This record gives sequence, structure tokens and C-alpha cells, in this order.
Amino acid sequence: MIYKADINMKKELSLMFEGFDSTILRSFLQGHMGTAWVNDPENPTVGQIILGIFAFYAGDPNATETEELLHNLPEDILVIVNTDEWKKRIETVHKGSFDKFQRYRFKKNPEDLNSSYLETLLSKLPEEYELKRINASIANDPSLHEISEDFTGQFDSIEDYLNRGVGFAILHRGQVVCGASSYSIYDDGIEIEVGTHLNHRRKGLATIASSALMLDCLARGKYPSWDAANPESAKLAKQLGYIYEGAYDTYYINNRK
Repeated sequence: MIYKADINMKKELSLMFEGFDSTILRSFLQGHMGTAWVNDPENPTVGQIILGIFAFYAGDPNATETEELLHNLPEDILVIVNTDEWKKRIETVHKGSFDKFQRYRFKKNPEDLNSSYLETLLSKLPEEYELKRINASIANDPSLHEISEDFTGQFDSIEDYLNRGVGFAILHRGQVVCGASSYSIYDDGIEIEVGTHLNHRRKGLATIASSALMLDCLARGKYPSWDAANPESAKLAKQLGYIYEGAYDTYYINNRK
């Protein structure tokens, strides 16, 4: 049997997941968003943390309840673990229902990010486009969510996003065509979500929207964390000044098979 964890288990879960370098995990462990499950509400030995499309596992991969936790997943989710033993367990339990690929991690060092350089990138916005902070009107505009539901999706509501989140959008003829926003938040910063409409790519819009978001975070003493899902995202991160740290395995679990 597994149990939903409450805030009183933060210390135990923080120790269990201390080997991870993820701001998304920090979002839960610092009490901002996400959910967690454990095998024992008093003395947990294995745990699961879910936030949006990400699920993390730590603790004993061979505990009696581990398989139940590994099946405690929504459809189409990304699973991240940090030991070979956990990887083998995932590949056994979800055999035939997973794809393994790599994401790209960057150092979380504010000194690597140059505000003056980012300011120069803002000047490259094409004349027919307009850069705006995401306000109530934009946050409720369907064109924003057509690009990515994850611009605001991890928050309890649009109002909650406007109170706790931050983002910038690029508009073309009144429609949102690009955005950079807080996928998740933690005490000292955000995890960035970036997306561009298919018809407006390769114009540097993602670079500009990301620069605006990064500058806003840095001015407020918050860190704009970047974790790349693909080589294109990694290339953009490097262009913006992030220092590449390494690739890591990620599992896409398709529970519909």
C-alpha cells in the first residue's frame, strides 16, 4: 500500500532525494507545487514525487511497494531516477511501454548569465512582433495555451499563476506566437518553459522571450533554471549563456499501451 505524503514528511523526502539536482524537485520539497507518495507515512524507504509531466523516484528500488509506486503514474509522463539500479527496475516494470532518451543539464550559476548581453538580444525583435509580460489578458488567451499548456499548467489556476508565476509572450497581429514562462517555481527561482508556434520558428523569437524572462528573474534575485529536453533547446541555452553540465537518462512511459 502507498500513501500520499504531506508537508510533515518534507525532511524525510529531502534526505531521500538529496542526490538529485532538480529545481522541479525543489518546487515540491519547498512546498510550492506537486505531489508525493511513499510506502510508509511514518518511516518511508521509497518515494515518488510528481510535478506536471515529471515523476522522480528515490529510495529502495526493491521495496515491497516499489512496483505499486512505479505504476502510480498518469498517462504520458517522464520518469527520472539517478541510479542504475532504479533504471533497471523501471525497464523491467515498464517493459514494452517506455522510451529512453537524454535530457541536458546546465550549471545553476547566476554568474554565468550576463544581463548586458541578454539586453542586446532583446533589440533583435522583428518589427512585426511585440514583446509583452504575460498579464491576465494574455494568460487567458487560447493562443498562449495552444503553444504550450505548461506555461501556466502547474499552477492551481490562472489567478494563481499571475500571483506566483512570471512569463513573457511575443505577439503577432494580436495572437501569441511565442512564450517563455515559469514551468515551476521554487524559493530561489523558476524552471523555464519555452515554446514557439510552428509558423513563427527560426526567427529568434524564443531567444528574445527567454532573454526577457531571464532578465526579469535576475533583476529580482531569482534564478532562471534551464533543463533542455532536446538538442535544439540545449543549443538555445548555450546561446543564452548557460554552461553545459551533462546529459542524463529520462524515460517516457506510455501507460496506454
